[in-house]
Amino acid sequence: MADHDLDLFRSEMGDVKPLAPDNRVTARAQSAPSPAQLARREAAVRERLKDPNPLTLPEQVTEIGPHDIVGHRKNGVQEGVYRKLRLGKYEIQAKLDLHRITLTDGRKMVHDLLTEAHQRGLRTLLITHGKGMHSPQPARMKSYVMHWLAESDLVLAWHSARPEHGGAGATYVLVRKSTEASLRTREVYAERSRRQRGS
Repeated sequence: MADHDLDLFRSEMGDVKPLAPDNRVTARAQSAPSPAQLARREAAVRERLKDPNPLTLPEQVTEIGPHDIVGHRKNGVQEGVYRKLRLGKYEIQAKLDLHRITLTDGRKMVHDLLTEAHQRGLRTLLITHGKGMHSPQPARMKSYVMHWLAESDLVLAWHSARPEHGGAGATYVLVRKSTEASLRTREVYAERSRRQRGS
């Protein structure tokens, strides 16, 4: 800019005062949810409240490898009972195959199996979850099944199956006795004890 032009600019802007700094933040008003959004929220809450399934579906669970051998026994399960489960010595009374099943459907199917087995007095189950070797996330279903078994109050113990039953791609599950089954067992033992005392 030439000196003449700079002098002209200064003379024109001489009585202009700079604005004071404005540190205010203007919050954008949030629009109220639409009736459709409110209806969807209410439906989701109602669905959660009426869902009797206690098994959760978190975004992440402890990752288990496709070939990992897994097993756990909860408090009160005798070592001998767990050993028989681990060795596949119990009769498999019900089976569930989760190949090509979504996690959402798998959660429901595992819950339904455990509930029905408990109600019917079935003790030993086989859940085939696969290894997920060809999935983007290997052993994803397997990892979630282990998470659900740990969560369920109906499960006493579990262990990876023997090779003839699916190996690391399947799991034996020991289900808690129902109250009725426990009473029947106590009655059988009481009757046996009475007979032994009488003989």
